[in-house]
Amino acid sequence: MLTFLTLISILQSFSISLGVGSSTLAIVSFFVAIADGNINPDERRMMGVVYIVLRIAMILILITTLCLFAAQYQRGMVYFSAFDIAQFTVIGVLFINAMLMTAHLIPSNFGPAIQAGNWYTLGTLSALSAIGLTGFTVSMFFFSYFTWLILAISIVNGVMAMQMARRHKMLK
Repeated sequence: MLTFLTLISILQSFSISLGVGSSTLAIVSFFVAIADGNINPDERRMMGVVYIVLRIAMILILITTLCLFAAQYQRGMVYFSAFDIAQFTVIGVLFINAMLMTAHLIPSNFGPAIQAGNWYTLGTLSALSAIGLTGFTVSMFFFSYFTWLILAISIVNGVMAMQMARRHKMLK
């Protein structure tokens, strides 16, 4: 059982790393693609590949997290720690936001920023877990989480606004 849980933990770490890296590529590709005001077919195709990698990472994260939690539950730990709540919240938002973006039900000035913010939050949680810093409270997590998401939305919208201003300046 220990070997299985070790392998699942390693797979979860790889999946989170894959997701954080792919998310970085996705948001940078998005900025590059919209810089000229038009996403051409080649840009769309490359972004599509990155999104497939992100979906694979998401599925692996969900499976590994559920396996690790099931093992924890089997050992008699039937409560959710603040870390568990944080991890499940971020994973849930990742999936919900991805579905909303796929269905075009969330504006592009929110969806990509929320997704990137969530990936970086999940990466941060993974790093905190690796060094044993999981003793935060639920309140501390949600305050930090919402602050980070507001910052991520501001950064993404700021970059998009600068690109739009540069594009308008070039057209004049």
